[in-house]
Amino acid sequence: MNAQQATPGFIERLRARAAAAQCRIGFPEADEARTARAIRRLRAGGWVRPVEIGGDHGGLAEAARRLAEGELDGVVAGAAHPTADVIRAGLQVVGLAEGAETVSAAFHMILPPPGERVLTLVDAAVVPAPTPEQMAESASAACDARRAIVGDEPVVAFLSYSTNGSAAGPAVDHVREAVERFRRRRPEIAADGELQADAALVPEIGETKAPGSPAAGRANLLVFPSLDAANIAYKLIERLAGARALGPILHGLRRPLNDLSRGASVSDIVDIACITALMSGGSEG
Repeated sequence: MNAQQATPGFIERLRARAAAAQCRIGFPEADEARTARAIRRLRAGGWVRPVEIGGDHGGLAEAARRLAEGELDGVVAGAAHPTADVIRAGLQVVGLAEGAETVSAAFHMILPPPGERVLTLVDAAVVPAPTPEQMAESASAACDARRAIVGDEPVVAFLSYSTNGSAAGPAVDHVREAVERFRRRRPEIAADGELQADAALVPEIGETKAPGSPAAGRANLLVFPSLDAANIAYKLIERLAGARALGPILHGLRRPLNDLSRGASVSDIVDIACITALMSGGSEG
């Protein structure tokens, strides 16, 4: 059984919530084979209102322009364009969200049974060596996106090779500073760090290594100290745990423009379109 079959509840809810919004989602790669099939599935399911835009190189800029001017609620691209091109169009045409200084990205990992768990991994696609301020900003944006996409409350763990002073060094200090900056930004969100991955995710280990922590053992949003660590982690979870990876979901733009892996499946494109629709309600924040 594949990961998509193993977790129909989350995907079905995602698509149903997107259908209720009836957002106009632009596809600048409409003539790309997988994207064309995804558009047909989206129309048949009634999940979004797809808008087909020419698939030549100018199509991405045109889609971004129409998004910036409010003719579209969101854009999905990347099946035929590199991530750098998608982000460039977002920055140059759509612009940064108010107060944002960084574009970052997250993957939402849908874990197979038992249970149904969605982990958000930040930043697994854009910023190679984030500063503490960039980590805090990316985490904050990912919290807002998770609320829109998953529909629950984020619990944030800033990951490290150390838990609450079990090790020391510049990298640990880097993460601690990010946590402090995040807490100043978002005091209402449960967050902690520095935490090792097992302390962040496993209740018994979290209680042992970080007793009284507001996030240890129950984190659902993981902030990584580098792009290397985040990208490696998401691919390990995908391949070894049988999780389904949805992303990269871009944060920091004024309106939702989301990237695709150039190896994206038709189902991936469908579900990224639904995610983009859900993000449109909070795209200004």
